[in-house]
Amino acid sequence: MVTGVNDEGKSVVSSDGPASPWTRRPTGTLVMELWREDELPISVNSESTLENEVVLAPPATGVVVRTTVFPPDSSISAEAAAAYAAAMADIYGPGNAEGGAVPGMHTTETIDVMTVIDGEIWAVMEEGETVLRAGDTMVQRGTRHAWQNRSDRPTTVVTTMMPAHRND
Repeated sequence: MVTGVNDEGKSVVSSDGPASPWTRRPTGTLVMELWREDELPISVNSESTLENEVVLAPPATGVVVRTTVFPPDSSISAEAAAAYAAAMADIYGPGNAEGGAVPGMHTTETIDVMTVIDGEIWAVMEEGETVLRAGDTMVQRGTRHAWQNRSDRPTTVVTTMMPAHRND
């Protein structure tokens, strides 16, 4: 749902429909783009700059908001896990081929503010891990990480991704 202003200058719901675009990863994870802006700050009258495909990285001077639904890890077949590992460099960029010892381990050049809406998910770091449950928020600052849904039901998260750079 997106708000706007009508011809009389009154606030209204200007669109209400399914999230688009969306994509399904080989593991069954569903990623739905909600809003994309190419440049910050944004005019309140700006329209989303969503394209017809999900692009992981936000625009170089913008922001992207998406919903992701992670299936339980136990529902992911060995073939799907292998297909995901083979696609990691394409999904997350160079340097992310096959994730290493922890499936899905990757790095992005972003700051991500991720909130769990439903379910629970494990944030796995190179050293340590923590579980996030509905209502928990994590600020992921471009560090190497993976997500694991160790529960028996899907987990839904909303993430706002902003471009970032490294000072090294």
